[in-house]
Amino acid sequence: MQEWLLEFEQIHYTYPGAQQSALNGLTLRIPAHKRCALIGQNGCGKTTLFLLANGLYKPNKGSVYWQGKSLKYDRNSLMKLRQKVGLIFQDPEQQLVASTVEEDISYGLCNLGLPEVEIQQRVEQALVEFGLTELAQRPVHHLSLGQKKRVSIADVMVLRPELLLLDEPTAYLDKLHTRNLMATLKKIHAAGTTILMATHDLDLVYRWADWIFVMDKGRLVLEGKPQDVFTQRDILEELQLGVPLIYEMLFADGVAEEGPVLERLRQRILNLFRYF
Repeated sequence: MQEWLLEFEQIHYTYPGAQQSALNGLTLRIPAHKRCALIGQNGCGKTTLFLLANGLYKPNKGSVYWQGKSLKYDRNSLMKLRQKVGLIFQDPEQQLVASTVEEDISYGLCNLGLPEVEIQQRVEQALVEFGLTELAQRPVHHLSLGQKKRVSIADVMVLRPELLLLDEPTAYLDKLHTRNLMATLKKIHAAGTTILMATHDLDLVYRWADWIFVMDKGRLVLEGKPQDVFTQRDILEELQLGVPLIYEMLFADGVAEEGPVLERLRQRILNLFRYF
């Protein structure tokens, strides 16, 4: 039986003063232990979904459930939720709040009121895990964008969340920093954390994700394994999303009926392009 971490049931949300809803009856369930990707055009509701998942917003209508229990929006309940559901913003500047890297990583732990010894131990562990030891005393405003991304992830992971949400994590990163980031996410997932990533990079989605959600106009329109979602080319083209490059190359003319041998060859090539 599938275990759901976070569930959205018929969620409606409209920003104050907006004429159009950001989410319009969204129903979506995030499976535990998966590497999930969320794709869709700008304005489809991806970021709004993340802000509702973390309890930063409250739906106008509908319910959000964490491990089968409806979210509560009092201060203590939200503090507990944000330990379990970590959110990484697209722009790390929105998350870095302290003067140095070490202070920034310790910030969330201090807010929890943990013993000083435990805080120090967890901060030191995070510095090592995310390759930040040499930057511990570095002012955060002196860091590169790639380094700031690593610090923002360490800020969240030091709280040991069960679900990690990333909004366009590879935005503005070059290929080297993207590979380093994906290697970090691989370690995080291997340690037991479920990941949901919103991104426009379909090639990355195909190589990395176990499960894909496709959103449009505040609703979920398609979900499934990469090989199932990306074969729905007509739907994806209608949404102006397209397909990964490997699908463009292998199915350029939409021809899949050339015989079982060719189809097996295609599948072998597709499998070679999966995973980092």
